[in-house]
Amino acid sequence: MTFLNPAFLIGLIATVVPVLLHLLNLRKLKLIEFSTLVFLKELQKNKIRRIKLKQLLLLVLRFLIILFVVSSFARPTLQGVSVGGVASSAKTTAVFIIDNSFSMSAVNDNGSNFNRAKQIIKSLMNELQEGDEAALVPVSGASGYEIKSMGSSLSEFRKAVDNLELSSESGTINGAIVRAAGILGGSHNFNKEIYLLTDFQKSGLIETNQTPLNLGELLNDKVKLYSFNFSGKELFNLGIDRLELNNQIPEKNKSIRFTADITNYSQTQKADNVGASLFINGQRSAQQSVSLESGETKKVIFETILKSAGYIDVSAELEDDDILQDNKRFLNFTIPEKVSVIIFTDNEADARFVELALNATGEGANIAKKNLKELSSVNLNGYDAVFVIGSSRIDFADRLTNYLINGGSIFLMPGSNSTPANFGALSSRLQLPESVAATGSLNSMQSIAVFDHTDFQHPLFSDMFARQAKKQVESPEIYYYFRSNPGGKGKSVISMIDNSSFLSEYSVGKGRALVMYSAPLLSWSNFPLKGLFAPLINKSVYYLASKDNKTANYLSGQSAALNLQNNALPQIKIVRPDKNEEFITIEKNRNIYYSYSNTNLTGNYKVYSSDRLIDFFAVNNNPPESGVKMLSPGEFSSYLTKINFRGKEFRLDAGDNYTKRIQQARFGSELWRYFLLVALILALAEMFISGSTKKDLA
Repeated sequence: MTFLNPAFLIGLIATVVPVLLHLLNLRKLKLIEFSTLVFLKELQKNKIRRIKLKQLLLLVLRFLIILFVVSSFARPTLQGVSVGGVASSAKTTAVFIIDNSFSMSAVNDNGSNFNRAKQIIKSLMNELQEGDEAALVPVSGASGYEIKSMGSSLSEFRKAVDNLELSSESGTINGAIVRAAGILGGSHNFNKEIYLLTDFQKSGLIETNQTPLNLGELLNDKVKLYSFNFSGKELFNLGIDRLELNNQIPEKNKSIRFTADITNYSQTQKADNVGASLFINGQRSAQQSVSLESGETKKVIFETILKSAGYIDVSAELEDDDILQDNKRFLNFTIPEKVSVIIFTDNEADARFVELALNATGEGANIAKKNLKELSSVNLNGYDAVFVIGSSRIDFADRLTNYLINGGSIFLMPGSNSTPANFGALSSRLQLPESVAATGSLNSMQSIAVFDHTDFQHPLFSDMFARQAKKQVESPEIYYYFRSNPGGKGKSVISMIDNSSFLSEYSVGKGRALVMYSAPLLSWSNFPLKGLFAPLINKSVYYLASKDNKTANYLSGQSAALNLQNNALPQIKIVRPDKNEEFITIEKNRNIYYSYSNTNLTGNYKVYSSDRLIDFFAVNNNPPESGVKMLSPGEFSSYLTKINFRGKEFRLDAGDNYTKRIQQARFGSELWRYFLLVALILALAEMFISGSTKKDLA
């Protein structure tokens, strides 16, 4: 026999009270001789013996009454014994761990593993009694259903099971068992049970490099673990692990390429000529076929023409296999309908060639020009790209730096009034490398510098040359420039023969900057007259204006940082992948970025301020979730040893008569009701004997 509330046993100290009272009430009889009463001595001796016997019996009864009352509060329980014909009458706390990762979507003759697992949970709930407790713990995503007593909440619990869905969020069996251990640790019920329903996916046991916790105190010898294995047949599964825009600047009516990494996660099965499709704004735009050996990964290139500008929704999709959720991958970006550019200069004439280059294309651009001293009064967020030509004033630098850090795009060039000192000071304020000195002389033909190396892999040069195999740039004659080297802070797009950079790219916060170290003036070089100048300026604008969203690609369950710098309203609208709309109220004194955590669905999300698109991002599943390699029984047992599981493990199959096995494994009958009944009977006996004793004493 064991006690569920052993702390109450301290009350047994009260059993000494009847003993003390008995000892204190003992009286010594005085001997008084009466000659006429000698014949009564024998009668008196017999009666005193009976009184003493009754007093001893009262002492025992009072001792037992206290013993049984205190013990009943300690909840005595018999192990392995059914009292009164009711088996397992001890209260139970059951924690149901259900694997809702998308590998459980696999279908066999009995339906999907996930639906079978939910049916088993509802069947097991029928074995619980009034007052038993239950909790639902999903492996992935949702927080689950907190512990509830059965009875009135039974229908509510069933509803929680029915509403549970497969999740693309990452989760581990270890994490779920840790949560279950915490729930059982707070329970005072005698029976403590964990039901684990999973396909035992190897990658889903525990996070890589994570050290298992010691759960021995919580998962002690009173805990039973029932594991249902849904691994079954070998699964045939392919998944798209990555989808990205190739090293290009997306432009309307121009060719564009995407690369998808496709993996065959099957253990032994080969994939032959599996169809892979690319969709642009919901329309199939390209298609490829791929063959993969088991465990092999290949890159698949999709090429298409973007027929529209604005927001672009991209997805890649595979043919159906045993697991559907990883057959899609998502990406999104925007192409400006017409780029909007603002040019700030010290001297208006410095922008002449840049403006001509921007107007050289058929579509042109919306161009605004301002003096640098007006920068503080301009809303920079209203432009796709900002040109800064000149550096004689740096009092505006902090505002420009904040714009850059928060995702803005800048093209920085020296102007006619620039010197190495003021241009270097401006670069430093913008968190860019400083120029160290000037080389050459203005309008001088004496010392001419030329290009040494051009990074043709940079997006600025994508689709710029008619014959891609023979890319060649005619170097301009550069008379005067500022020497600078990006070092580890950026990369040089065009470098000079002295290893300094002519054109560099830098990332600052969430924004990016292009820096040219020679002014677009004929006194500095003849570059504005070369054929490369106009396309390079236009490509730069599209490059700065485009958002290919590589930094806004999240895994399911991760919080997304929404850029709200273009939102002036107290509320934003988020259009989720399932087309449902979510409205969020924004605080007045908010940060520029809002953390959005409801990313349980994979797909493309759009963020609106009223009807204006202000941000967007893609959510995809975590590639390791696609693995179909399963744990062996020995590997799971080894894991249980590592967490110091001290209870009993029972391995079940969905086809077993699991209810019978669970009933056989459960044990314990609580005896507190019987203890109180015995205490009541003893109390009645004590009252009767006590009354009889008083009469005898009288």
